[in-house]
Amino acid sequence: MEMLRRSSVFAAEVFDRSPTDKELVSQAKSLCRDYIHSRLNRVGIGWSRPEQGVAASGGKLAEVSLVVQWLCEELEFLRPNIYRNVARQLNITVSVEGVVSDAFMAIAADVFSTGVTWGKVVSLYTVAGSLAVDCVRHGHPAMIDTIVDCMGEFVRKSLTPWLKKRGGWADITKCVVNTGSSLHSHWLVSAAFAFGHYLKAVVLYLLREK
Repeated sequence: MEMLRRSSVFAAEVFDRSPTDKELVSQAKSLCRDYIHSRLNRVGIGWSRPEQGVAASGGKLAEVSLVVQWLCEELEFLRPNIYRNVARQLNITVSVEGVVSDAFMAIAADVFSTGVTWGKVVSLYTVAGSLAVDCVRHGHPAMIDTIVDCMGEFVRKSLTPWLKKRGGWADITKCVVNTGSSLHSHWLVSAAFAFGHYLKAVVLYLLREK
């Protein structure tokens, strides 16, 4: 397969200075590809890794990628009934690009309607990973690019000012501490949000920002 074969070198090189909007979006998409690849592997779905995933490229972006993956896995563990079978919960077909993109963007808008925190950002990535798993399992792996592009588009429209104030994606690494071989989150599960009529009765528990 030729999916997810986009270089992350550009995204990895910009952490030494204040990132531009374009760079923040590029990094957001690279982090999304890395997390999706990680999640697909964990559920036993074979997948070709990008030519150079950011987690394997070294540098600050690689550290950010590992932190994002760890936090997403933590959310999956805390609320598996929410972060699995998202397409079924939304009652959507994953064979139509417009349906997948509209659903993702609607969820993102709903989650961030009351403000931005790192917990919400991690939650959106976790939803993206779950939706990607659903797409691949139903025979539509091409939708992964759609999901990644949607993540980039939402970051471009809604998150770049917030990210710039925090110096970029590297700020998320302050939310965990490294003790030996494991990571520990400073966040507490503290808030619940509904995805409106898209997830109906499904409640999303978000980690509050430190």
